[in-house]
Amino acid sequence: MTPDQLLTFATVAELGNISHAAQALHLSQPAVSGQLRLLQESFGEPLYRRDGRGIRLTAVGEQVAVYANKLRQDYRQAMALRDSLRGLETGALRIGASTTPASYLLPYVIAEFHQRYPAVALHIVDGNTSEIVAQLDRLDVAFIEGAVPPGLSPEIAVRPWRDDEIVAIARADHPLAQHPAGASLQSIAGYPLIMREPGSGVRALVARAFSVSGLEPRVALELAGVESIKEAVRAGMGVGFVSAMSMRHEDAALATVRIDPPHGLKRLLTALVPHADALSRPTERFLAQCFAGDATDPAPMR
Repeated sequence: MTPDQLLTFATVAELGNISHAAQALHLSQPAVSGQLRLLQESFGEPLYRRDGRGIRLTAVGEQVAVYANKLRQDYRQAMALRDSLRGLETGALRIGASTTPASYLLPYVIAEFHQRYPAVALHIVDGNTSEIVAQLDRLDVAFIEGAVPPGLSPEIAVRPWRDDEIVAIARADHPLAQHPAGASLQSIAGYPLIMREPGSGVRALVARAFSVSGLEPRVALELAGVESIKEAVRAGMGVGFVSAMSMRHEDAALATVRIDPPHGLKRLLTALVPHADALSRPTERFLAQCFAGDATDPAPMR
């Protein structure tokens, strides 16, 4: 048994597919299969079984995966420490972001960072909030919207970043468009609603607001992504909810409707830093740029 075999097994166990693991590790599939075979031989027990196009861990395999994942986390922390001791002539920065920061805030920050440090390889992962949180162990920094999920590792620093507001959107000829200064949740609830998919920060905030108000929303459609919501609203399928940031450059076909107090849907965009105790220099510089000139205190909350 070697550390490389365990690191490979950790990726296979995570992805549940040998060919996908080979792609993620930049290895050939025979090389991955060879490492798995040697690892199994060292334990004298099968660690996985074929399951359709993927694999399913055996009971022994699940036990081995616990140690393999711990080794991988330690390995990544060692790499982060190594990178922190090196300059920005080389290096990589892995950024995760949920929909709103990925689409409407980070492109400008990332473009400026790349201009300053062109030798740093940038890897960007986007998705909804729950998808990004699930990938934290593979990221240097992540930006999410809405409430910070419970149960995060104490090694992950939580830094409040920007304020955001969720607004309702409707077609310009919709009755709600006549009240751009504000509409109550009760009046909005009377129309068919287009909601983001489960796991979305916007979806969670809107659902919580309806629940607190004792209202039952009429969900006509669920869609993934802000632009899909906008297109469905343009098509006259209902009223949607999006970040106010996403409406900054919209044409007159859509109307933005603020939600009246006391239900004004405000939220915080948050930076999560998985390796805060050993920041690489690219991560350190990127965070400094994100918080430069911002009124939000960049110090970790915990």
